[in-house]
Amino acid sequence: MDILDEITAHKRQEVAALKREVPLRTLAERVEPLLDGGGQPSMAEALLSSPSGIIAEFKRKSPSKGWIREDGDAAVIPLGYQRNGAAALSILADGKYFGGSPDFISKARGSGVTLPILYKEFVVDEYQLYMARLSGASAVLLIASELGKEECRLLLGTAHSLGMEVLLEMHSEKELSYADLEPDMCGVNNRNLGTFLTDVQNSFRLAGKLPEGAVKVSESGIGHPETISSLRQCGFRGFLIGERFMKEPDPGAVLGQFIAKL
Repeated sequence: MDILDEITAHKRQEVAALKREVPLRTLAERVEPLLDGGGQPSMAEALLSSPSGIIAEFKRKSPSKGWIREDGDAAVIPLGYQRNGAAALSILADGKYFGGSPDFISKARGSGVTLPILYKEFVVDEYQLYMARLSGASAVLLIASELGKEECRLLLGTAHSLGMEVLLEMHSEKELSYADLEPDMCGVNNRNLGTFLTDVQNSFRLAGKLPEGAVKVSESGIGHPETISSLRQCGFRGFLIGERFMKEPDPGAVLGQFIAKL
């Protein structure tokens, strides 16, 4: 069993336990009042209109590196990203492997964050989409390698019905057919979720094979402004960066310096 299989298996058990505590019907009732006010700010539009396109990630831990920033405060760092020019945010919701929580999105919103926020989670059940909407997320991540195509189609539809966009993540050529589902954003993960090895060349390799009109997002392994410039020339408009900033004493300030070099 590789790391992704392990995470996915645990996630299904975790969601089953959550459903026993709070049934889906109860969760849906809590979400329903939020739908009357319309959806959250569009992440796709934010990326297309941003001069940087950076999705700054609040990520405290990873399975491969352990704790990156154990004391990271969701009421401080995401707002710092916003103040320093991020186009959008990504906040980890998985607790066991990434030290995250859906509450971190709520805390970021409570601190004054108005940017689009991606619910970064291993989504295997529609229950998690309701959790995402309740937390204040603008978009959710769906990972092709852990979902069947029809399952992905159904989850994408549910996310849209809840007023959220979808970033559909692919890693290899065999997953590119998922782009036919017409997600709001097509992500290319430069990190192999089985081995956690990272190679940004993966984005360059797959760029021309994605639909021409797709909002393309390159994820992971981006450490230099020059890389973003090169990726833009290949059609990418979003660039998800986490560890590069989170390991610094002041992630927001380092993001600002990074953007100034673009």
